[in-house]
Amino acid sequence: MKNKNKTRLKLEDTPSTIISFRYATIALIITLTLMFIIPLVLNYGPGTINTEFDIQMSYISYNMQFLILACIIILGIVSLTKLLLKDIDKWYKMPKSTKYSNTELIKKVRKKCFNLPYIFYIFEITVPSLLAFVVLSVTGSHSVIMISKIILLLFSFTILLAIVSFIFSKNLYDEILASTYIQGADIGFRISLRKRIFIIIFPICLVAILLTALVGYSSSVIEKEDVLFEAYSRLLSDNFSEDKNYTINEINEIANKINLYNETDIIFIMNSDDEIHVINQGTVSNFVHEYMKQLVDVNNGRIYDSYGVDTQGSAIKIKTDNTYCYVGILYNIFSNISLKFLAVDVVFLIFIVCIIINIFGSSLSNSLIQIYEGFKHICDNSDTTTLLPVISNDETGDLVKAFNDIQKLNTNQIEDIQNKQNMLIERERLASLGQMVGGIAHSLKTPIFSISGGIEGLNDLVEEFDSSIEDPTVNNHDMHEIARDMKIWLQKIRNQLSYMSEVITTVKGQAVNLSGNDNVEFTIDELFSHTNILMKHEIQSALVTLNITNQVDDNIILNGNINSLVQVLNNLISNAIQSYNKQPNKSIDLSAKIEGNNITISVRDYGPGIPESVKNKLFKEMITTKGKEGTGLGVFMSYSMIKAKFNGDMKFKTSNEGTEFIIYLPIKN
Repeated sequence: MKNKNKTRLKLEDTPSTIISFRYATIALIITLTLMFIIPLVLNYGPGTINTEFDIQMSYISYNMQFLILACIIILGIVSLTKLLLKDIDKWYKMPKSTKYSNTELIKKVRKKCFNLPYIFYIFEITVPSLLAFVVLSVTGSHSVIMISKIILLLFSFTILLAIVSFIFSKNLYDEILASTYIQGADIGFRISLRKRIFIIIFPICLVAILLTALVGYSSSVIEKEDVLFEAYSRLLSDNFSEDKNYTINEINEIANKINLYNETDIIFIMNSDDEIHVINQGTVSNFVHEYMKQLVDVNNGRIYDSYGVDTQGSAIKIKTDNTYCYVGILYNIFSNISLKFLAVDVVFLIFIVCIIINIFGSSLSNSLIQIYEGFKHICDNSDTTTLLPVISNDETGDLVKAFNDIQKLNTNQIEDIQNKQNMLIERERLASLGQMVGGIAHSLKTPIFSISGGIEGLNDLVEEFDSSIEDPTVNNHDMHEIARDMKIWLQKIRNQLSYMSEVITTVKGQAVNLSGNDNVEFTIDELFSHTNILMKHEIQSALVTLNITNQVDDNIILNGNINSLVQVLNNLISNAIQSYNKQPNKSIDLSAKIEGNNITISVRDYGPGIPESVKNKLFKEMITTKGKEGTGLGVFMSYSMIKAKFNGDMKFKTSNEGTEFIIYLPIKN
């Protein structure tokens, strides 16, 4: 494992082995605990389990039933764990050199590590109770009441089993998840924090409620059964004497006269041939019949009816002619009113617990959602000014405080980054401006020479005009010719001055701080004109042709810092020139058109393309292919500028036939 191995796994101790061992151990402990608790809670009669009587009633002894159930559960857990964790074991056994490179297998492993704890959780809660129901149904004529009580008790303990297993196995799953983290990998089905709290807390509360109800009910039954046994034993003793001999008719006559405490109670006689005769209405179960035959004397006349059934009885042994018989009374210990009240109480408590857990889970979840929304707001809007209110003095409150501290730290760091970025941009701009000024100075020589020649031409024409004033040979037509030539020279001077003014204005715009927000309205034609002026000398010096195509109507106006956008195009064109590596007679295409709601500006060269090692990093960091001559700022800063100042985007296409950078500028309606 990459991280520190908390479980200290050995190679032969695969995750499935460890998890199945943990599950099986916990299941065995729970099963053994239940084996001892069930007879106490359900008030089994003495001598009714792990005896011949038990085998006669249930076909299989009590302990054997639990052994079968434990073996089935443990075998099922081990088999299911081995099956479901097969991919995790496969990944774990792989050599370190390859186990972290198999992306598809890692995705499977991660998905299972997220899902399996909850799958096992549900399995452990439901399957044991279903198995117990099947075992109890096929191993004897158990009553519905007895099966219901056992299933309810088993269900409570299997919930504990599931919770403990979930907690003790989750750390191993989390360890594997930590060591196999892949950005963007599927992480299984999503369970919200509120649901996770409900999954863990509600079962614990449910177990507490059910066990409390069962133990409370069992305690009340034990108290009531002692009182009733004493009462009915006294009633039988008052009507029958153990020292006196009775005839069967006398016994029947006395039994018929006994006033029972409840109309549902049953009085019966069992003769020496073990035949039972019920005096009043009702029937006696086979369990009571066998208990009377085998265990009533051992248990001092107390009778039990089936396992976990709240029907007991009292019997007295009476002498008859040369033999004996029993007179017994069966009575119900439970109270329908008590059971209904207990059921309503349990349902009410469960309802209250659900509401409280839901409110608590929602409160905790909302606190974390608030922090999540804060982080998401930062990611979506780059907002570092919003602080979250601290509304609790606990771990969530500490988390909110930490978030606010991060916000403050981010604000300081962003300001520092912006200052450094502006400084880097300024350096790059000044370096570009230095090269530009040299080119502009060269470009201005031609208009300056033209203006100088024009002045000389005008001077000659002025002298000619002056000497012609008193010359009789010069007519009006000649004077108009001189004036026409003077106008031609003046127009040439005006054109050159206009060109120089445009150049100076453009250079002045590029000389300002590019980090400012000098937003103006401009057209694509104006943008391309400024770009062409500033790049003209560099293009001519490289013997490269710049083909400009503008398909955007002049009615479409852009708003922003035109100087920043010119700087971006200059960088891209300069990179395109350098891609030819001083090869002459090459061309660069600068074009603009409308695509949907965007104006796309394209700068394309026909060079060798961008190397593979560079293109994946192009917009992510400052990288250059120019060696010591490059800073890597051009494309990176251009991309940042388009994003930040124009809310646009920049993409590129490259191959061995050339590279095309495409700028997307949204059109504002």
